[in-house]
Parts: sequence; structure tokens; C-alpha cells
Amino acid sequence: VLHVCLTVWRLSFLFEVCLFGMAARVVARLHSTASAAPAAASAAKHKPSAANLRFGSLCVKEEPPHPGLLRAVSTPIVATSTYEFESVEHGARLCSLPDAPFAKEDGYVYSRWNNPTCDAVAKSIARLENVNTANGGGTRLFSSGMAAITTSLLASVKKGDHVILPQGVYGGVRQFADTILAPLGVETSFIASFRPEEYENAIRANTVVMMAETPCNPTLRLTDLARLGALRLSHGKCITLVDSTLASPYNQQALMIPGIDVSIHSATKYLGGHSDILAGVVSSSSGSWMLRLGEVSKLLGPTLSPFDAFLLGRGVKSLAVRVAHTNTSALAIATFLAAHPKIEAVHYPGLPSHPDHALARRQMKGYGGLLAFEVKGGLAAGRSAVEQLRVARLAVSLGGVESLVCHPATMTHEGVPQADRLAAGITDGLIRFSTGLEDTSDLIEDLDRALSFVHV
Repeated sequence: VLHVCLTVWRLSFLFEVCLFGMAARVVARLHSTASAAPAAASAAKHKPSAANLRFGSLCVKEEPPHPGLLRAVSTPIVATSTYEFESVEHGARLCSLPDAPFAKEDGYVYSRWNNPTCDAVAKSIARLENVNTANGGGTRLFSSGMAAITTSLLASVKKGDHVILPQGVYGGVRQFADTILAPLGVETSFIASFRPEEYENAIRANTVVMMAETPCNPTLRLTDLARLGALRLSHGKCITLVDSTLASPYNQQALMIPGIDVSIHSATKYLGGHSDILAGVVSSSSGSWMLRLGEVSKLLGPTLSPFDAFLLGRGVKSLAVRVAHTNTSALAIATFLAAHPKIEAVHYPGLPSHPDHALARRQMKGYGGLLAFEVKGGLAAGRSAVEQLRVARLAVSLGGVESLVCHPATMTHEGVPQADRLAAGITDGLIRFSTGLEDTSDLIEDLDRALSFVHV
């Protein structure tokens, strides 16, 4: 009898345990369903079924892209101005984030702030520039080289500050300092040479920016970035902005030099490389400065469009082979011109006669695709020569696949006072030649034929 009673009790206990487990599972399922209901309702609200929509709504409704889009070999063009949030909380969080160079992985807000196509291309350029992204460093794309420079300057100064620029800086930058910075209460000193000691002599208690353009357009003079960086490190509150457009990241990586804070490129030139976009690039390993740049950029709106970012990314892919060719071709052309009897002078850092040749060998991987020369006979002779060219085309800009020739005194530096222009070495007869991808022999023959029309 005792054995039977024990058996019945065990069976009763097991039955109760099973009932408790089943009840617990039912409660858990009900709780899960109740929790999921609001989310499902929210999702249904934001993503209505096509079966419930009328014709006009069906026209507007878009289907999400296939997940395979992320495996596209070429960066997709994300042509959108705005982005959908998962929830109000998600949107509020993204809108409250600081203006970092790259968007967070969980979403975008507005394409004036960040755009997936622009971010992808900017990250590629950041790698070429050797940007340290660990502490918030990065690269931002702009609608032009001037937009990149002016936004960088505005992000770095306030009323009462002082900026140092080289006398031979790009003419547009000189005009910006005179017509925009000066009325804002920012002082600018233009130093006569590219030597770091000139920067040191110009430093004041309120100096916040030392800017260099190296090689400088169009005289191809160089600034010793190692010495400039050392000067900046000894004056901690200054920052250094370096315009490396004429070198491209292939020939010069300024951010690898201690004390160089910001690298700027007019990506219209070598980075884009096809004369079909306007773009600018700003890179820095300083997270705090990049946040300030992002804040100013978001307010001013000099954003590069995703279409132009796509073209810029295409150009970057061929940067190495293009610049390697123009390095070789420009050196051959400079050597030919230096020996020509109708040429007064040739300005190219690859020639031993150039005053910065030794520095170029230390600081640059190659000497670049741009050169300048002066024809005997001055302005009239130079004009005659460039108008006789048939392969190279008479136009401003540089760094494209086609060779371009221009007259800086009346074109790129037209707005610079004559005295300042001459002090920077930009004479009335100076001719600038941007070497393209044409056969080098064709370019040399074209120059030789054009010079035959010059009478000295």
C-alpha cells in the first residue's frame, strides 16, 4: 500500500510540473505578442502594404533596393536629399550627433550633412592621404577647391585672429582674404617667399593659421613642410593648412609630416582628372578640427553632389597611372624647353636648375605634371606661341587627361595686384603648361612648331 501511495504522489508531482511549464510558456508567448504588437503596428504604419494603397500612392511608393546593392563593383549613386528614420527616437538621436566627417553605420539624416556616395569616396581619399581616423579624423568633400579652402579658413578663425599666407597663393584665396576675412576682423599677412623662416618672422600673438601652397601655382616653388611642421609644433595654437593640389596624394602626402594638420586639394584637378567636375577635398587627423569643419560646412552648404562624388571616385581609381605618366611626360617637356633657344626660363622642380630641386627630391615622390616657362620676347611672344598650339588647348585649370596651356597674369591671377604678382614670380610673359595623357612626343613636337612662329 505504501509503495502504491508513493507512486501516485510522484505522478501527481510530475503532472503539476508539466502544467506549470506549459502555463509559463503560454504567458511568455502572450507577453511577446503584446510587446511586438506596437512595433508591428508602427512598421505597418510606416510601410503600408501595396494592396491597401490607391493608384496615386502606388506611383509614389518605392521598393527597397536589393541587398546585393552593397556588392556593386562601382560605388552606387545615392541621389536622395533625405533619409527615413526607424522611429522618432532614432531620428532624434541621429540629429543630435556631432558633425563627424563620416555618418554612423545606423543611418543618415540629410545629404547636406552626409551622403553614402560622398562618404564612400571620402573614405577612399582618406586612405590615400594617410588620415588617422582613430580619433575622429577624416575627409570631407566640397563643391569646389575654393569651397574647400574658404570653409577650412572660416572654420579656423574668428574676429581678431591673424592668418599667414604666401604671396603667390592662388588668386582666389588672396581675394577671399581681402574681401571676406578682412571685413570679418581677421588680419592676413602675405609673406614674400616660401621659406619657413618667413612664416616665423610673421607670427604674432594672435596668429592661428599658417597656410602653404606647395608646389605653388604657377611658379612651382616649394615650401619645406618638415620645417613648417616643426615651426607649428613650437607654436601650439597655430594650425597648418597645406594646399597640395599640384602634387596630388600620389606625389605628396602632407599629413604624414609631423606638424601638418590639414591637407587640401582642388579635386577638380588631378583627383578628378577628367575636367568634368568641380570638387574640393579637405583631410585631417584632428578629430576636434574636423568636427568644427563639419559644423561650418553644414551651415554654409558647400556640399558635393553624389553625382559629382561618383565621378570623383572614378577619377581616383586611375590617379596612380595618370600621375605617373604626367610626371614622366612633364619632365621630358621641361628638359626640351630648357634647351630651346627661344625660351628664357623654365620652372619645373624636376630640373636641377630649379631652386627647390633638392627639396622636391626629399619631399615628393614625383615632380608633377605642371610646368611653367617664359618665352623670349615677353607677353607678345608668349601669346603668339600659345595661340599656335594644336595639341594642347588654351584653357585654365590643370590635372585633366588633356594638356592645357594658359597665361596666368591675365587668367588665373588676374585679380592679384601687379606688384604682388611680380613679387611672386608671375611675370607678364609666364606661360603655364599642364601635361595631359597625350603622347609625349606629340606634345614636344606641338611646342616646337608653335615656337617656330616666335620671332626674337
